[in-house]
Amino acid sequence: MALCGPAWARYAHGLRLGALPRPGLCGARGVRGSNPFTRQQEEEWRRRNRSAVGYIAAAAVGMVGLSYAAVPLYRLYCQATGLGGTAGTGSDGERIERMEPVRDRLIRVTFNADTHASIQWNFRPQQSEIYVVPGETALAFYKAKNPTDKPIIGISTYNVVPFEAGQYFNKIQCFCFEEQRLNPQEEVDMPVFFYIDPEFAEDPKMAKVDLITLSYTFFEAKEGQKLPLPGYQ
Repeated sequence: MALCGPAWARYAHGLRLGALPRPGLCGARGVRGSNPFTRQQEEEWRRRNRSAVGYIAAAAVGMVGLSYAAVPLYRLYCQATGLGGTAGTGSDGERIERMEPVRDRLIRVTFNADTHASIQWNFRPQQSEIYVVPGETALAFYKAKNPTDKPIIGISTYNVVPFEAGQYFNKIQCFCFEEQRLNPQEEVDMPVFFYIDPEFAEDPKMAKVDLITLSYTFFEAKEGQKLPLPGYQ
């Protein structure tokens, strides 16, 4: 199919989804094609255009759905693998009871607290550091206060540094990813019950790691708000 002169200008102007050039633009001028084969081609092009529009619309809906699911799905994946410095969940009571502490591997755990500009809270760790060994449970506390005259609902994310240690840092109980409501002038203690998996001591990549930092960041909980992905704030 050839396009020429003004016909090309019309083609370029109409080059968008659902607008394709018709055959016969540069044949006999003023004569519309009546060839049945040509009409069949045109019908086939129209059918393909309608199919393409349907596929694109379905893909757009799918992408919107994935965008809403991305954060919780990524969070679950990170908790299972430790990707991005996200601590795992260690609620298996029998496994915890069977753990044998690795006494010759002392680790210093430090604590960090941050608040996003969206929330007017005072938030801090109650201890700067504690010493633990792999296979031993430990308890730490954070403190949060709402110094304003109105109730505020907060929600936190967390990460572990170095990132590679996240897969061995297991939290039995904590306050992350759960909404916390503080009334005006209310102050609360927030516990973190955790342990470092004994397999930490067997990983050659952890051989030189003797310092781990657990960090929390609080945001004000708002409808439709998307939290940063763990480990990449």
